[in-house]
Amino acid sequence: MTHASPARFLSAHEATAPAPSLPLISVLPVGLRRGRCATLLHQQLPPPHPELLISVIVPAKDEVANLPATLAALAAQTGLRGQPLPPASFEVIVLANNCTDATAAVVRQQAQRLPHLVLHAAELCLPAAKAHVGRARRLLMDEACARLEQVGRPAGVIASTDADTRVAPTWLAAIQAEIMAGADAVGGRILAEISGRALLPLRRIQVRDAAYRQLCARLEDLLDPAAIDPWPRHHQHFGASLALTARAYRQVGGLPEVRFLEDEALCQALRRHDLGLRHSPHVQVLTSARRQGRVEVGLSWQLREWLNMSRQQREPHVDNPAQLAVLWLVRRQLRAYWASQPTHQAGALAARLGLPAAVLLARVRRTEAFGKLWDWVVENGQVPRVLPVPLSLALRELPRLIKHYEPQPDEPAAISLPQVSVFPVSRAGSFRAVAR
Repeated sequence: MTHASPARFLSAHEATAPAPSLPLISVLPVGLRRGRCATLLHQQLPPPHPELLISVIVPAKDEVANLPATLAALAAQTGLRGQPLPPASFEVIVLANNCTDATAAVVRQQAQRLPHLVLHAAELCLPAAKAHVGRARRLLMDEACARLEQVGRPAGVIASTDADTRVAPTWLAAIQAEIMAGADAVGGRILAEISGRALLPLRRIQVRDAAYRQLCARLEDLLDPAAIDPWPRHHQHFGASLALTARAYRQVGGLPEVRFLEDEALCQALRRHDLGLRHSPHVQVLTSARRQGRVEVGLSWQLREWLNMSRQQREPHVDNPAQLAVLWLVRRQLRAYWASQPTHQAGALAARLGLPAAVLLARVRRTEAFGKLWDWVVENGQVPRVLPVPLSLALRELPRLIKHYEPQPDEPAAISLPQVSVFPVSRAGSFRAVAR
């Protein structure tokens, strides 16, 4: 599988925001507890509780300041109606990797202060070549998968968050509800904390980018809907709020071990296997808006780029929504052709994809997962091109496209997309959270 590129993170095709490149990688089968670091991690943890349903994993590097609030939020989890969760139903594993501060000690202190929270701390010093979040999160997710399988729950949930993130009180319950409804994986809505007059230009760009992403999600739902991910939905599936079943994790071969954007790469693997990824608006977290993060490319990198652009009065560029619409319509047509188990050639479709009709038919008939078929077509055919356009132009075009493709022409277009927060009003207000 090809790794996720930085252009796929939040603000796609920003020529003004160059990022480090990664080599191509291959996803190996899940090798649980492979190698010295995996063994050391496993040895630091007690056996899982027999009633374990969810294993929450938190990679942490020098996070003394943020972890107490992160863990307090996890300790405050309730059901959707506010009822307490069974204390043994979930655990939290924090891996302090390559820390220069007392991150692990803080976790152990919090374990004493929050006795009702099943909280485990582990410490590792990863080799320099693998001292990155992809390796740390992979180690944690492998261990979480093994623990759920150990108690006989392949449908149990591996839930990832970050050490500078506070989950909503119903975060785990909302994830479970989506899994029970049929999803194999759940991406949560990520809100960022941005405050202060100096950051107002950054906030404006971020809000406009989020509006673009939401409108694109609506347009994609109209043109190539996914049964497991209906509207309303959002666009995010990042490590601050990403969950999947142990069964799905094993099926895709585990988390791709890359230096950054490992979460996006995992979701690409889920799609290749036709596993259902739900972008649930009911699953929410608050994350910090720091501009000096722990990874080379991530939210902190994107915020820095946006802030620099605002200071230089440059506008972000995003995928052309009109060209995206053409691409999604072609993908829907190919999906229908694949699902029909065809015995005949589709000349017009093959021509649109730049492939010989006989070659396309042969590939369709021997490909079990549509996600793998689509990747093959993208790599070997000529799918409709998608070029960058200014964000302001895209925001003007999207409502028109949505109105055009709405099934009821008289229905007003979904232009206004307010964020409904599941956080307590006082808390969300105090953080001045905005959509990422």
